Amino acid sequence: MQSTQRHPLEAILDQRIAIIDGAMGTTIRTYGMKEADIRGERFKDSAKDLLNNGDLFNLTQPRLIGDIHRRFLEAGADIIETNTFGATSISQSEFFVDDPREHGGRKDPAFYQKIVGDSFLEGLAWEINEQSARLCREWADRVGNDTGRQRFVAGAIGPLTVSLSNSPDADDPGFRVVTFDQVKQAYTQQVRALLAGGVDTLLVETIFDSLNAKAALVAIREVFDEQKKEVPVMISAAVGRGGETMISAQTVEAFWIAVRHVKPLSIGLNCSLGPDLMYPFLQELAEKADVAISAYPNAGLPNPLSETGFDFGPQDMARHLSAFAEAGLINIAGGCCGNTSEHIAAIAKALEGKAPRQYRAAQEAGR
Repeated sequence: MQSTQRHPLEAILDQRIAIIDGAMGTTIRTYGMKEADIRGERFKDSAKDLLNNGDLFNLTQPRLIGDIHRRFLEAGADIIETNTFGATSISQSEFFVDDPREHGGRKDPAFYQKIVGDSFLEGLAWEINEQSARLCREWADRVGNDTGRQRFVAGAIGPLTVSLSNSPDADDPGFRVVTFDQVKQAYTQQVRALLAGGVDTLLVETIFDSLNAKAALVAIREVFDEQKKEVPVMISAAVGRGGETMISAQTVEAFWIAVRHVKPLSIGLNCSLGPDLMYPFLQELAEKADVAISAYPNAGLPNPLSETGFDFGPQDMARHLSAFAEAGLINIAGGCCGNTSEHIAAIAKALEGKAPRQYRAAQEAGR
């Protein structure tokens, strides 16, 4: 899914390790936001709690989200992600639609057919994605111009709150709550809105269900064909302690084989594991893939007694990601859950001057 014209980000990946930002949700929590803050005037009458719907802050607290982007950019991030991890009609329905299971019903394809066709949810998802992309674009360009170093916006496409690969009903293993086409439809709208907002790349991330990711990648391909315009695609999976995508249970090698036809700009691992536990699986992926490798792990395991809720501080993450670089494993590095701008600053400083993983020869040999 790469354009024939080389993207500026590709040139950077040849020269040095690019830095991607940290955890939006973790950083939002440091601002002490309350339910009233996310609701604002617009959502003040919503029936459900909204505080965990961090994507809504794009609409109700754009200055806060802009400040977070600024902090990550000033910490050294080359790539900042849109705050759109759950910005699809399907994911937003969790906050705005009554759960039929509370009234003796169930979530099934008939239920989700109404969701993906709901005008309110469709409009809300579009607005979140487009506004978030524009906000990212504004800050990336502002800091890029001020520093003389180009910065890039990645449209974040998350895994959804439903699974195509397994059944929630232990008595009916063939049952699926949603169809492939419904998931693709939700992703299609997200992709269109992110592109309308001006993203540089599309990042399908935190993949724990490979079939959901396939639907996102098909949606991306169809939108590219429809608009006759492409941007680079980045792919990042979340794996468990055994190195498997957590619902679809693919090894990292199997996952790479399943998506390599996309010809992504990068493939990598994020979330789920800290860098210490991620290392062997990242090493395996780096041995198999002929594209750039990204790694933005959690800041260790969850720890409610720590300031960020995770074990590793900035220097811990810097040390671990330096080990990734010294082993020649990475082209893009950053942090997921638990990583604040302080973590990203430490990672950027530690990786400065370290050589990126070499992959061009393998890529050319495969063409």
